Amino acid sequence: MTMAASKSQHQAIVFVVDDDISVRESVELLIKFAGWQPETFASAKDFLARPRISKPCCLVLDVSLPDLNGLELQKLIASERTDMPIIFITGHGDVPTTVQAMKAGAVEFLTKPFDDEVLLGAIRHALKRSAAVLDDQAEITTLRSSYDSLTPREQDVMRLVVAGMLNKQIGLKLGISEITVKAHRGKVMQKMKADSVADLVKTAVKLGLAPATNPWHTTNR
Repeated sequence: MTMAASKSQHQAIVFVVDDDISVRESVELLIKFAGWQPETFASAKDFLARPRISKPCCLVLDVSLPDLNGLELQKLIASERTDMPIIFITGHGDVPTTVQAMKAGAVEFLTKPFDDEVLLGAIRHALKRSAAVLDDQAEITTLRSSYDSLTPREQDVMRLVVAGMLNKQIGLKLGISEITVKAHRGKVMQKMKADSVADLVKTAVKLGLAPATNPWHTTNR
């Protein structure tokens, strides 16, 4: 692990939602000992009242809770919080519950009493996943800002370039000269910080402007 990654991991927050105070306290101590920042909650509602953060995090979540249960909380937040992987803990796990949790995206499902090292390993894995998701989201935000800096005509040219069209074809389609297309294309490459059309295609795919399997090929340079 790099120093930057290590620093990122140690700045991470591990949320713990469990109505059993003894479990909360023991897991909190374990998380602190590992060098992460714990935040504990006795209910799903208490956790939901906590403002969202933008740093690596994960959620250690009990299945049985007094208001919303763990699976209901997972259903509420899973699609919006891909940057916060969930580790379920339970005192009475069963196969259907485990399957439901894992299918909905949980990274681990542990039955109490669980081994400390197993939980720490699951948290470590979850935080790495969280950091990766946040990095991807930051990259998309930067790329979207660069795309928004393009003029409408430059955006038109970019879409046609990544669709595999040649400069002459783009000119005919947009009703502009090939020289003008080249000028717009140069600006697009500069603003999008793309070194090649292949790079531009990758960017377009990430922004949802082009399909993952793109018709662009090596003759279109």
